[in-house]
Amino acid sequence: MKGILYGIGTGPGDPELLTLKAVRLLKESDVIAIAVTDSTLEEPFLEGREQGLDVDKDCDSYRQGCVAYCIAVQSVPEIADKTILHLPTVMTKDKKKLQEGYEKAAKAVEDLLEQGKQVSFITLGDPTIYSTYLYVHALIKEAGFDTQIISGIPSFCAAAARMNQGLVERSEQLHIIPGSYGVEEALTMKGTKVFMKVASKMPMVKEYIRKHHNDVVMVENCGMDGEQVYTSCEDIPENASYYSLLIVKEDK
Repeated sequence: MKGILYGIGTGPGDPELLTLKAVRLLKESDVIAIAVTDSTLEEPFLEGREQGLDVDKDCDSYRQGCVAYCIAVQSVPEIADKTILHLPTVMTKDKKKLQEGYEKAAKAVEDLLEQGKQVSFITLGDPTIYSTYLYVHALIKEAGFDTQIISGIPSFCAAAARMNQGLVERSEQLHIIPGSYGVEEALTMKGTKVFMKVASKMPMVKEYIRKHHNDVVMVENCGMDGEQVYTSCEDIPENASYYSLLIVKEDK
């Protein structure tokens, strides 16, 4: 019998925000798959501490470099002793290189599913929102394997809760914008705008907000160590970290 692939969202940073379903499946899984952005890893690598599989000297750094793993292991410490599938993730906009990476990752997961292994691919936030997992999921699903997505709390919902405020009311629109694409156009949209990982565009965003007198808050590293909250445009640093999320609202 073939195994099942679960794409599990770990939430934004606070390990207490993992869902009960996520915790159960992580405990039940045979293999935990994690995305590795370290350029020293070029091919998928299976690390098994109990099964006598290879343990590369860089495995600990790969684990610690995966934010989703660092979140999940706090709530489910059992995963530290499970087999880990390290999947290299290329940080580029080159579609060909990205696709090659997704196909390699999918093949590595499919090999385990053929063996009847239950594989949980953990990802930050929710798997359905701008996640690398989705591309691997689509390939594996297309190949005929059983795939399931397990929701996690999105970072923008957690950030709004952290600020003790809502995102939208009544007929207001909500726009979720990735920081690497279309920020200039998105700033002119009506309603509430959420900019995810917008650090590289921060000076331009701040200038627009100053001119148009929008309400803005920013949460940096929401739920993680080093979390910072900013409640005015002037307080927001222009050199904010990668995990910076802005909520921009129109004046009422």
